[in-house]
Order: sequence, then structure tokens, then C-alpha cells
Amino acid sequence: MSRAVTFSAYGSPDVLRPSEVTPPEPGPGQVRIRVRAASVNPFDIKLRSGLMAAGAPARFPVVPGLDAAGVVDAVGDGARAAVGDGVLGATPGGGYAEYALLDRPVAKPDGLSWELAASLVTVGRTAARVLDELGVQAGGTLLVHGAGGSVGTLAVQLAATRGVTVVGTAAERDLERVTSYGATAVRYGDGWAERVRDAAPQGIDHVLDASGAGVLAESVALTGDAARVLTIADMSAAQHGVRFSAGGPAASGAAAPDPLPELVRSAAAGALDLPVGRTYPLEQASAAHADLEARRSRGKVVLLP
Repeated sequence: MSRAVTFSAYGSPDVLRPSEVTPPEPGPGQVRIRVRAASVNPFDIKLRSGLMAAGAPARFPVVPGLDAAGVVDAVGDGARAAVGDGVLGATPGGGYAEYALLDRPVAKPDGLSWELAASLVTVGRTAARVLDELGVQAGGTLLVHGAGGSVGTLAVQLAATRGVTVVGTAAERDLERVTSYGATAVRYGDGWAERVRDAAPQGIDHVLDASGAGVLAESVALTGDAARVLTIADMSAAQHGVRFSAGGPAASGAAAPDPLPELVRSAAAGALDLPVGRTYPLEQASAAHADLEARRSRGKVVLLP
């Protein structure tokens, strides 16, 4: 048996309980890792609270967690890693555990911390995917709402490296950091649209909403076309004719080229920044969820088994 965090009913962070579970066995192409770090994502909170129940009802007990990094201790047939390798990736059976499975393990460079390795997986793939879905190209101007958050932080940097002019809305405390990524940082809140117009007199070509802060109507007005706006955080997207891009476990699509290896190399080289906020022991997953929901932590939240 091994340690994990599970929940057997939807509810508040208190439903997350330390448990004893049987370590999973890797299937074809999979590896099992001894987890060194597991990322906590907003998706985990939606899953635990029951917001995903209508479309994807849980089979209790559930081990939450989309991402983890650790050392391979067992491999399935055809797996692209060996026992003893340090790897990171998506966890089909949940990452809040002492042992977890990875479907598509990516090698972890020695210079990359376990915490950052686990943090990059879902948010990195999401940021790369939504830029492609928007059709962001060099010479254009992109507005990123929530540029201080994890997906927004990576989207700003990836767009800037593509030769895109980036404007990012963020909290006052994050404006300097967003500016350091090569964006024009704009304080969010009342009057944000006018501040964006002042910052980008040439106009806005595309908008990525990673904030869910009720900005879609004005974002459509800025671009003049709902097809140029995409959200990963606002469930009212359809009311505005805006695309909603889901960020669940399989969102990147196995058939598409995986951006994660390149993101990992860039992060290890110091060319890509993703702040890691607080870390918690595995048994304190409920506190990690509570702090993330209350926005008491800046940067990624990570569990350390």
C-alpha cells in the first residue's frame, strides 16, 4: 500500500482525506513514478467541488491531480523512459499520491526543480494550445486577461517570442513582472478597456481570457469579432459568441505535436518563467485547495509527497 489523497464525495476542501491505496500498475506506454512533486490546478477544485459532475461524474474514491514529476520505478510495454529516469507529465489516475502513472513522460533536465517540472505540464500545454487556436501570429497584437496567472504568464512569454505585441491585464502587484516578459502591462478592474486602448492605439487583433472576470463583452468590442476572442475561464462564453477552450486532462490531444518538451527545455535554460508559490506536504492537500480558492497564494501551488 502507499499514500494518496482521495475524496469520496463532492464538497469543500475538507472532503480531501489522506488515504492508503494500492500503487497503480503501468499499462502500455505508461510509466509509474515515485512522485516528487504534484501540481494543484483550478481543474482539481472544479472536480472536487462537483462543478464537473454533470459532464463527467466521478467514480469515487477519486485521487485528484493532473500533473506530477518524479522518478520512474516501473514501466509498461513501449514506454519511452527507463527505471530511474526523472520525468514529468500528465497523470491519468491522479497525481496527489506517493506513486502515479504518466501517459507521455517527458524527461526532466537536471537543472529544473521538481516543483517547476510538475507545474509546467497542464498550464504549459494549455498556453501553447490556446495561442494556436486563436491563430496568433507575428506582427499582431494580443490582449491577455489574467496575465499574472499561470496560463497567462506562459501565454504572454510564448506570444512575445513569436514576435507578437502583447498587452496583459493584471493585478497591481503583478504589473512589473508582466512587463518583464515583454508585454505592456495594464491594471485590471474598472476602466481596463480604455487603458488597453491607450496602451495599444493600433488596435487588438486577438484576446485570450484566462481570468474569467466578466471581460468578454468588452473584449469582443475591442476586436470587433467574437471569433478573435477565446476564454479558458468564463462559462458564459456562448452568450457572447466566444469560444471556450477546455483545459482538462486530454486537452492537448495525443495527435498534436506536444509543446511540453520544448517548454521544459526553455524553463531549464531560464528562458521561460513560471513562478511557484507555496508548497505543501501531501497530507495538507485540503489546505492547498483552500488557499488556492481564496487566492492566498501567488504562483503555482505544489504538493510534495
